[in-house]
Amino acid sequence: MVYHGTIMPLQTCPSCIVVAAILVLLFVSFTGCLQDSPAPASSPAPAAPTALIRADYQPGEITKLAGEARDQANASLTAIAALPPGKRTFENTVLAFETSMADYSDAVTPLTFMGYVHPDPVIAAEGMEIEETVALFINDVYTRRDLYNALKDGTPTTPEETRLFSLTIREFTKNGMNLPDDRLATVRQMNNELSVLESRFSANLNNDDTVLSFTETDLAGIPTVTIAAFAKNPDGTLRVTTKYPDYVAVMKYADRSATRQAMFMAYNNRQAETNTPILEQAIVLRQSIARELGYPTWADYKTDGRMAKNSKNVMDFVGTLKSPLQEKVRSENTVLLRMKQAKDPSATALDPWDISYLQEKLLREQYSYDPNVVKEYFPVDTTIKGIFGVYGELFGIGFEEVKGQKVWSNGVQLFRVKNTTDGATVGYLYLDLYPREGKYGHFAAFPLINERMKDGTRSAPVMAIVGNFPAPADGKPGLLTMYDIETVFHEGGHAMHFLQTTAPYSSLAGFNTEMDFVETPSQSLEEWAWDPVVLSSLSGHYADPSQKIPPELLDRVIAARDVGNGHFYGRLLANTIEDMEYHTADGPVDVTNVSRRIYTDMTGIPQPEGIHHPASFGHLMGGYDAGYYGYLWSKVYALDIAGEFRKDGMTNQTTGMRYRQEILSRGNMEDGDVLLRNFLGREPGTGAFYERLGIRQG
Repeated sequence: MVYHGTIMPLQTCPSCIVVAAILVLLFVSFTGCLQDSPAPASSPAPAAPTALIRADYQPGEITKLAGEARDQANASLTAIAALPPGKRTFENTVLAFETSMADYSDAVTPLTFMGYVHPDPVIAAEGMEIEETVALFINDVYTRRDLYNALKDGTPTTPEETRLFSLTIREFTKNGMNLPDDRLATVRQMNNELSVLESRFSANLNNDDTVLSFTETDLAGIPTVTIAAFAKNPDGTLRVTTKYPDYVAVMKYADRSATRQAMFMAYNNRQAETNTPILEQAIVLRQSIARELGYPTWADYKTDGRMAKNSKNVMDFVGTLKSPLQEKVRSENTVLLRMKQAKDPSATALDPWDISYLQEKLLREQYSYDPNVVKEYFPVDTTIKGIFGVYGELFGIGFEEVKGQKVWSNGVQLFRVKNTTDGATVGYLYLDLYPREGKYGHFAAFPLINERMKDGTRSAPVMAIVGNFPAPADGKPGLLTMYDIETVFHEGGHAMHFLQTTAPYSSLAGFNTEMDFVETPSQSLEEWAWDPVVLSSLSGHYADPSQKIPPELLDRVIAARDVGNGHFYGRLLANTIEDMEYHTADGPVDVTNVSRRIYTDMTGIPQPEGIHHPASFGHLMGGYDAGYYGYLWSKVYALDIAGEFRKDGMTNQTTGMRYRQEILSRGNMEDGDVLLRNFLGREPGTGAFYERLGIRQG
C-alpha cells in the first residue's frame, strides 16, 4: 500500500503525483481513526530508544525476520481467539489485538521500507517481496471469524476504548465478516489476489530503470550545472533518467521539442507492458469484491467510513469543479499557444510536452525573473534548517541531529524532534534527500514506527522523508526551486502530523485518519512556502548564507505563484476523474483509452497515441484507489486552516500550538470534521479553496 506524497506540478509530471511509502501500518492499523488524546504538554515523555531501525541486513534476513514477526503475531492472535467467552475482557481481547497488530507493524514496516531505499539491490528486492506476504497476512487477520467472535462482544469503558472498538469491528465487517463462511472465503481469496497485484505493480514501478541518451545539442537550454550531473555513455552521449530531477529539467528547459517529446513518451510508458494489464485485472477484481460485500461499486466500498461517505458525493464535488477548471485551462492554453507561435509561426496547437516549457518562459517574460537565479538563494541544507525553524516556532519543538546511528546510505540524516519546553522527545525523523541508483524516485513520507502508549509510556514514533532533490554538482550544493520548497513543507506536514500525535493506540495515531482528511495537514503547511516573511527567512545564497533573497525578487516570485494554476488543478482533477471512472465501472476497463480521453477533455490538448500513463499512476495500486479525490477534498480544509493562521501571522505560536493540540496531536481520535470544527471554531468553508483555484462561487 503506497501512502502519502505530495502532488507534483501537473505540467512537469504527467503522472501528476508523488506517492509515498508502503504503509504496512495502514494494513495493520486498519481501524483508521480514534478518539481524544491529551494535550502535548501533558503527555508522558517517550523513552529514548537504544536503536531506531536497522539498516544492515544479510541476504535472506529480511524474509526471516518478517516470518518471525508473522509467527509471533499469529500466536498472539490465536491465543486471543481461543479465550473462552467467560474469560474474555476488553483488555485481553480488543486491547490485546491492538497491541499484537502494532507490534507486527513496528517489526515489518521498517523491513518493507528497505525495498524503497536500500542501496544493495538484493536487500531492496527482498524488502519489496515481503510486502506481498505482509498484505496476505493482513487479509487473513481481518477475515478470521474466530478472532472476530472474540472481539465483537467487547465492552469498552471509556470514550477512547469506544472509538477503538468501533473502528476495529468496522474493519472486520468491511472485510466480509457478516457473510456466510463460503462467501467470506471467496472475499478472502479475492483480496489476496488483489494484494499480490498491488504489490507487483508497485514493485515494477519502483524498480523501473528507464534511461534515455541525448547529445549535448539535444539538451540545449538545460542549465549547465544540471547537464554536468548527467552520467556519460562510452560514446559521449548523456544518460538521462526518468527520475524526478532529470525529468523536470528536460520538460522545463530543453529547447528542442523533440527532446521533450522523447522524455514525455518515455515517462508515460514506464512499465506500460507489465503494469497496464495488472491494473486492468485489479479493477475487475475490485468490482467483484465490492459486489460480494454488498456495495454497488468499489468507490462506494472505499468511501464508506470516510468524510465523503459515498461515490455520489465525490462525483458531485468533482462536478462543481470540472467546467470552471476547463475554462481556466483553455484560457491558459490561448496564452501559451501565442508564445509557441511567436517562435514557430506554423504551430497550430499545443502538445503535452510544451506546457512546462512554455510556462517557464512565461515566468521569465511576465514576471521578469529567472527561476535558476532564485534557486541560488535556497540551497538544500540552509532551506531545510529554515523550515525546521518555522516548525519549531509554530509548534514549540526543536530538531537535534543524532550522530552515530547506522543508516542505510551515505548522506542520510537522523533528527530527534523534541519539545522546547521540557526537552522531551516527540519522535525521530530521517531525511534521505538525494537520488541514487535503485532508490524510490520521487518524494514521500514513510512511517516506520508508530506512536502509542506502551507499558505506561508513550513510545517515540519514527518516520522518514525520502526525496530526490538535485544533488550537489559543479561546485554548487543542491539548490531548490519553489516547488521543491513547497514539497518540503508538504512532506514535513505529514511528519508533523505523524510525530506530534499523542493518541494512545497505534491504529489511531498520526495520520491514520480518514483517507480524505489525511492530506489536510500536509497541504495546509504548503501555504507557508508562499508567505513573504517565511520565505525570506528560509533564504541564504549558497555562496553567502547571510545574503537573503532581494525583496523585489521575492515579490515577483510570490506574484507568479498562480502561473499554470489552471493546468495544475485541471490535471489534478483529471486524475481524480480517471480514478473514479475506473472504480465506478462495471466490467473490463481499457485504462489507457479512458485516461487519454479524460486528459484530453480536461486539458484541451490531445494526448498522443502510444502513452500508457495509468501504468505509472502509483496511487491507483498503492492505497489511493477510489481515494485520489482526497487531495482536492483535503485542500478545502487545508486552505481554511491556513486562513486561520493568516489572522495573526503565519508564525504565530499561539495559533500553532492550538493547531498542534486540536488536530496534529489527536490523530484519528475523532472524525476529521470534528477536529476541524474544534480548531476553526466554526464549520469549515469552501471560500478559500475556490479563491485558490480562481473560481467564482455561485
